[in-house]
Amino acid sequence: MTPAPAPSLLAFDGSGIDGGLYTDVTDAAHRTPHWLDHAVLLWSDYGLAVFAVLMLAGWWAARRRGAADTARALAVPVATVLAYGVNSVVKALVAEDRPCISLPHTPTLEACPGAGDWSFPSNHTVVAFAAAAALLVVDRRIGAVAVLAAVAMGASRVWIGVHYPHDVLAGALVGVAVGLPLTLAARRAAPLVERARGTALAPLLGTP
Repeated sequence: MTPAPAPSLLAFDGSGIDGGLYTDVTDAAHRTPHWLDHAVLLWSDYGLAVFAVLMLAGWWAARRRGAADTARALAVPVATVLAYGVNSVVKALVAEDRPCISLPHTPTLEACPGAGDWSFPSNHTVVAFAAAAALLVVDRRIGAVAVLAAVAMGASRVWIGVHYPHDVLAGALVGVAVGLPLTLAARRAAPLVERARGTALAPLLGTP
């Protein structure tokens, strides 16, 4: 584990909210088998790629249904990117130090991000839950898989030591709050999709 950077004097210290729970989780991580920690690290670092695959699956399934369903499927990545953008603004406004900075003597599986790489809310969790909420609108079975993957992603961020539990909870709320309504509203673009199905875009948009 690399030494934690010095905390910023202007940053918010979130350890008073659930720092105890955070240290309980990171302590547990150091008592589990190495293979499990390695698997969690891999999932935490690369698991977002799974959501891209699920988005493709949602789009492929929606191509065989109505234009409104296709419009919603096409909106999933857009809603996810917008959720990430909203979260970036919240991060900058709150400016919460990472727990590995505020609690420097707590052992973590992941190297501590540098000062200025804010903690609240968790970007990974926002992206995962925005995608999951949006995919639930598109296809319940695919969405259910995405929800389980999103929960695993959020938990992994605390497990490896880069986020407090409240960072993950807030990230889930932001992701759902942005991803769900935007995807529901995308059905209004159904007439555009219907017209586009008569153009060269038909192979991408499919037919009912």
